[in-house]
Amino acid sequence: MTGSPVLLIPGTPVLRVYPAGTLVDVPGEDLVPPRSNPTIRQRRLGAALRRLREQAGMSALDAAALLGVDRTRISNTEAGRFGISAARVRTLACNYRCPDAELVDALADMAQDHTKGWWEDYRGSLPAFFLDIAELEWHATRLRNALTSHIPGMLQTEDHARAIFELVIPELPADEVDIRVSQRLARRRILDREDPPAYDAIIHESALRMQFGGRKVARAQLDSLLEAGEREHITLRVIPFSAGGFVGAGQTILYACGPVAQLDTVQLDTSHGSVFIDSEMQLANYRQLLDRMECSALDENASRKFIHEIAQQL
Repeated sequence: MTGSPVLLIPGTPVLRVYPAGTLVDVPGEDLVPPRSNPTIRQRRLGAALRRLREQAGMSALDAAALLGVDRTRISNTEAGRFGISAARVRTLACNYRCPDAELVDALADMAQDHTKGWWEDYRGSLPAFFLDIAELEWHATRLRNALTSHIPGMLQTEDHARAIFELVIPELPADEVDIRVSQRLARRRILDREDPPAYDAIIHESALRMQFGGRKVARAQLDSLLEAGEREHITLRVIPFSAGGFVGAGQTILYACGPVAQLDTVQLDTSHGSVFIDSEMQLANYRQLLDRMECSALDENASRKFIHEIAQQL
């Protein structure tokens, strides 16, 4: 193909304009049909690129002209339905005049990471949000979790998790329960790998006293929780009933820190699945909320003693 260069900066790809509607073959970027169900990571990359474009005051048509592609290609990329190469990410960021080199590097890394995660083995067997949560956790640099009525999913025992899934309405078939339990236990891999992220959990007393599966299962779950809390990268804090009311009561919050703050993501549980949040204002609000919840919680040593006392009562 031929075309006229519009911008040339050392260390960045040569940018050329092509007739509208032309798909340009860039090494590392496959020209494939749009994804019907992009993952949370693919959507997160696209959303970040859209924000950069909007902050630059450019339309999708303007961005399409820069790459010599149809406007729909930009829209599909920003929705996560199309992949994009690291080279094109840098080209767009350059033309958007993004001054944040760390953010650009992080986006380029996301674009070129095509590793198939363990959670993909469950695709087609579980709702997509189960896989999105696992993917979000796996790529996080730090995880902050706050729960009122449940033990953190990654720290649940097999019997505890099974007891929870057996209470789902409508009732799940036995094989469906088995698959969900298997996937939940597999999420622990992130805590067992050589470079685990820091994991900070805030658990309300009500979750500790909830006897899913009966007293024996509940006791084993608390013992397992205490064992997990001994690990260097895991921090457990408890909010006791005596703390009274606190911000965030009733919510289940997972805050996943990205390689840079702009790529953080919040996941919220609802009765119909998961909600993922990534706007800068909402992220700031959830950071403040979690900070205030930590202020309402006991410190690590007191929390450990508190959990042990409840376990002894079972």
